[in-house]
Amino acid sequence: MSDLTVGSVVAERTVELTRESLVRYAGASGDFNPIHYRDDVAARVGLPGVLAHGMLTMGLAVETIVEWLGDSGRIVEYGVRFTRPVVVDAETGATLTVVAMVGAVDEGVARIDLTVSHDGTVVLGKAQVRVRTAE
Repeated sequence: MSDLTVGSVVAERTVELTRESLVRYAGASGDFNPIHYRDDVAARVGLPGVLAHGMLTMGLAVETIVEWLGDSGRIVEYGVRFTRPVVVDAETGATLTVVAMVGAVDEGVARIDLTVSHDGTVVLGKAQVRVRTAE
């Protein structure tokens, strides 16, 4: 991991979300807000449809680099801005695409920039993970 180059892609993946994914996450997290599983409630509050939980999207995004890191304990800091919702269609679900690229390298720490998109739109802004590069 000592030969990191700014701009190089270190990991990428595509994740398929379904309404079942949202129900499972709701059960695990305790977040049972109906905008995450009921079309009528989402429409009533002016949303374009049932939305994936922001923290689910955030967790799936950072998980992309865990295999590359070899140890999730190397993550020093992680933050995002929620910029666009991920609408999960009842029939077709939603596809998230995550690309992890080296944004900066400092002494013993690298910043990995995550580009997280759905339907060609970036849904997490300033998604950055600082990771330890030295053992």
